[in-house]
Amino acid sequence: MMAADPILRLRGISKNFGAVQALADIELDIHPGEVVALVGDNGAGKSTLVKILAGVFQPSAGTIEFQGKPVNLSSPGDALAMGIATVFQDLALCENLDVVANLFLGHELNPWALDEVTMEVRAWTLLRELAARIPSVRLPIASLSGGQRQTVAIARSLLLDPKIIMLDEPTAALGVAQTAEVLNLIERVKARGLGVIVISHNMEDVRAVADRIVVLRLGRNNGIFTADTSHQDLVAAITGAADNSVTRRARAKEAADVQP
Repeated sequence: MMAADPILRLRGISKNFGAVQALADIELDIHPGEVVALVGDNGAGKSTLVKILAGVFQPSAGTIEFQGKPVNLSSPGDALAMGIATVFQDLALCENLDVVANLFLGHELNPWALDEVTMEVRAWTLLRELAARIPSVRLPIASLSGGQRQTVAIARSLLLDPKIIMLDEPTAALGVAQTAEVLNLIERVKARGLGVIVISHNMEDVRAVADRIVVLRLGRNNGIFTADTSHQDLVAAITGAADNSVTRRARAKEAADVQP
């Protein structure tokens, strides 16, 4: 998986809001068929970075390469057309509309005389490929569980054939069963060869689904970890305690090395 060239490569990404520096020299690679978790405390810069990749903000410095070519994501439409889809935490679903209508919202087939039949067939096909637990595509969103709504939001982003999908807190406020459903869905999206970026505060969910875990702290990279990294070490990197703990371990090793 890691032998493939990255779909997305960020180099030296910085973002200033007036005198406030929200991001400084961020480096990030996303490869096809991998899940990268982006974690950090509130104020670490996660939301700012996501909005840069979604085309909402433009970086103050640095370069973004997509499929090996420098790109300028000047708007959300640019990012989506490029192949970067984002599912924000609020999901942006219309509760009074059914699943089909939400999947194709803004991208209806033949909008002047809706091709309802083709849209329904495509909706069923995609949801079956994702093994989604949604009994009918004609159910209104208001009748669905939190996990089912997350599934619809993710499926909607896949209809536009993206190369990368970003999921902002996809398991927030979900129960155990619904969380497992969403994590399984992320694995199936990964199996389709997409790069997946997951932003989450839940370390157990992150470790369950991520291939790599990228920690941001105070707007900077503060370590890249594998999924088998302990909860304690991840929290240390997020809070800034990691430097102290590394120093203590190094000093203990030095002391052990000089023992007769």
